Amino acid sequence: MFNQQTINEHIILSHPEHSAEISLNWFDNEYWQQQGKIVGAKKGRATAWFFCHNGLTAVLRHYWRGGLVGKVLSDQYVFFGLEKTRVYQEFSLMMKLCELGLNVPKPIAAKISQAGLIYRGDIITQAVAGAQSVLDILKQRPFSAQELINVAHTIADFHNHGVYHADLNINNILFDETGEIYIIDFDRGELKLPASNWQQANMTRLARSFHKEQGRNQVMHWQTTDWQQLHTAYQSTLKI
Repeated sequence: MFNQQTINEHIILSHPEHSAEISLNWFDNEYWQQQGKIVGAKKGRATAWFFCHNGLTAVLRHYWRGGLVGKVLSDQYVFFGLEKTRVYQEFSLMMKLCELGLNVPKPIAAKISQAGLIYRGDIITQAVAGAQSVLDILKQRPFSAQELINVAHTIADFHNHGVYHADLNINNILFDETGEIYIIDFDRGELKLPASNWQQANMTRLARSFHKEQGRNQVMHWQTTDWQQLHTAYQSTLKI
């Protein structure tokens, strides 16, 4: 499914198409800056770095803890074995989702750096061309009825395949330059048996993110009727 190699205290996972060229330098944003290959950055709780190399535009993201624990441990996680690391789980899940034909960014490589009982991690995924999040678009204009339906059908397709997203929100749903919809950020995601309890919990979280961002942004083209249309289209496509 994917390749794995160990370099000193680092374990690198890589997509077979890119394994031959991946090195530790790939996980160092300063390396890409020195090469003049950084083409953008997205700041949030942590900065995601966009770089372009040999025709590949990719996103480098470091794993950071959130909440109160993050204030103490920042980017440190307890190592209980490679397959239990958040890095390994996210990378392997994204490989499976690609194989299922779902719209996720192609996983390129990931790194787990172990020091005793502690590990740190990084992941590289292919950038979504011309990506705009649902929030980006709503700051500019309202969605068309067809766009609402397309978002709903995309989420339902993931749920029908048993894909649980731990943080489904309007920043993690992207439109590419052709209007295709992608879902990103599968940290702590899982493949589960389709069930209404976790599926509806995902949708409740998504609804909260609409309301939260509406309170944060002075201009956001979103109405209660939009959510009703989206949720109705979602329910009509759900198999369970």
